[in-house]
Amino acid sequence: MSHPEINSGWLHVHVAGDDPPSVLPVYVARPSLPGRHPTVLVGFELFGITPYIRSVADRIARQGYTAAVPDFYHRLGRERIELSADAEGRSRGLELLQALDRTGVARDAQAVLDHLSTHPDANRRTAFVGLSVGGHIAFYAATQIPFAAVAVLYPGWLTDTDIALGRPEPTLGLTPGMADLGTTLLFLAGDDDRLVTAQARDQIADQLRVAGVRHEMVVYPGAPHGFFCHERDTYRKPVADDAWRRIAALLTAELASTP
Repeated sequence: MSHPEINSGWLHVHVAGDDPPSVLPVYVARPSLPGRHPTVLVGFELFGITPYIRSVADRIARQGYTAAVPDFYHRLGRERIELSADAEGRSRGLELLQALDRTGVARDAQAVLDHLSTHPDANRRTAFVGLSVGGHIAFYAATQIPFAAVAVLYPGWLTDTDIALGRPEPTLGLTPGMADLGTTLLFLAGDDDRLVTAQARDQIADQLRVAGVRHEMVVYPGAPHGFFCHERDTYRKPVADDAWRRIAALLTAELASTP
């Protein structure tokens, strides 16, 4: 059922375990009509919680879910960092990315899930949709936290240790944890992606298969990194439309039951 009317705004969630304690800003969009809405976390790109990322969350909310975008950069400076999708923004984003660590990311994701679970409209089934860096975050979180479903779009650095989230061992090596938690994974990438290369995709596919993760990997011919973002010249509408159809179908299939 589509929910064209949504409510959106910001929450501030206390993160347990941080010393000193931290407060996590979260953009949340949910259907206006009452109902038991499963929670879908959204992992942002390198550029933070931009208007584009908020539009993705709004789109998910219109499908009947509570969509929440944690500000994973919140320990690194001012709140609600929004970077421009240009060379300067990319350079600053890479600096911020090197300061993200696995412990903080996992704490943030769990804190948001715990907070939203107390809402009267909450449904205990959860999912995670991550784009680029957010795809890496979603992949990692799914090795630590039980999600019914995870969709990742062109997640970089899973097979190496080039970023802090990929250390001490590449995040891909943690894949058996995802299988143990019973998560279904949808992996979407473009064949012309210079960050998620064919070699990396082969390694990821092999590890998912060996670990026994229920998954589907879709590689779009001729599509570059960022094909889903309608605001940039990397946008490929037919590919983005197909990706959205697959994401929506995954969420419907895995979040349909109400525990």
